[in-house]
Amino acid sequence: MITKIDHIGIAVNNLEEAVKLYTDAFGLKVGEIETVKEDKVRVAMVPVGESRIELLESTGSEGPIAKHIKKRGEGIHHLALEVGDIQGMLDILKGKGIPLIDEKPRIGAGGTRCAFLHPSRTKVLIELVEH
Repeated sequence: MITKIDHIGIAVNNLEEAVKLYTDAFGLKVGEIETVKEDKVRVAMVPVGESRIELLESTGSEGPIAKHIKKRGEGIHHLALEVGDIQGMLDILKGKGIPLIDEKPRIGAGGTRCAFLHPSRTKVLIELVEH
């Protein structure tokens, strides 16, 4: 079951500049900044109420964020939905014919378990997140 919008991922060229915008212009505080080596990305989490904005900067020219920016430019990359049982949700969605990028959860930012759904059916890249 989906419990809330966990975060919205935004692809950026420069993490420090993006963080400065969200802190200086909007008065928001940056929660955590980390590198997720497996995804070739640096991440800054910006809490906004019960949800967060996830700023994503590629750590290499072949990373998924670099490829996204090259193809589509900076901007919204994905919508993350919080779930209580990620593997159960993946099994349900697969059974309903929803194409999965990840059939098994992996470790994401903040030590969460996450998995992505293919946007061919959902029209946007969706990440499922289990805390």
